[in-house]
Amino acid sequence: MLSNLQAVILGILQGVSELFPVSSLGHSILLPALLGWTIDENANYFLTFLIATHFATAAVLFLIYLRDWRRIFSGILRSIRLRNIAPDPDAKLGWLLVVGTVPAGIVGILFQKQVQKIFARPVYVASFLALNGVLLYAAELMKTRSKSGGGRGADDRIAMEISWRQSAGVGLMQVLALLPGFSRTGATIAGGLMVGLPHEDALRFSFLLATPIIAAAAALKLPMLLASRNAPAIEAAAIGASCAAIASYLSVKFLTSYFRTRTLTPFAVYCLLAGSVSIALLLAR
Repeated sequence: MLSNLQAVILGILQGVSELFPVSSLGHSILLPALLGWTIDENANYFLTFLIATHFATAAVLFLIYLRDWRRIFSGILRSIRLRNIAPDPDAKLGWLLVVGTVPAGIVGILFQKQVQKIFARPVYVASFLALNGVLLYAAELMKTRSKSGGGRGADDRIAMEISWRQSAGVGLMQVLALLPGFSRTGATIAGGLMVGLPHEDALRFSFLLATPIIAAAAALKLPMLLASRNAPAIEAAAIGASCAAIASYLSVKFLTSYFRTRTLTPFAVYCLLAGSVSIALLLAR
């Protein structure tokens, strides 16, 4: 069972690492292993803790972008009523998010449990974290030149510059996050860069894509936590979720400012070093 202090530490860690391109699941597995905490990562109490912290992150993302989601939902409904998407950037963005979310969501539902059972060993996780760094750096090398965008807003630029196929490709990059150590945010930002989005727009598209997938995955399993009536597990999950929510809010504010002028390279270096050092420490035991 998690102590309250462990719940605070892991909650903050999840809130930061879920939105930073460094893998929340990877860090949630590696930190207890490196610190020698006696935590069973496959136990129901730990899985429900992760679900609660992920739900908190999704809720924060949704509330921060609530005004944008209202426009997007309205655009989708208009396109259905008028049977036309083309002249409406809000409708186009909404359907791009659907195209990017549904395939990855289906793959995640079908294969997440099997993949994570196989690859959740700390040494594997550390290896995937190092490979996540390689992916981020490769994305910077392979990024295509983004268009100027003129005076349009970020959502208008995304709707104009991304094709349906590219949106599906960026969305499917989230499948990499089934491997603990790969980052969902990092993979989708990398995909966005490769199809021509600037860093700031790639981050925004990544956050919009992540919200429904994280929320749906957590909402499907949250009732299991409440139905368990395991008071210590529920208390730890509530503490972790509160900490994750605060950390997520601060992370969004930091990252939206950071990516206006900077790149993925520092995160790539961090993941490569953290993964490599973790492998060495784990194998030395």
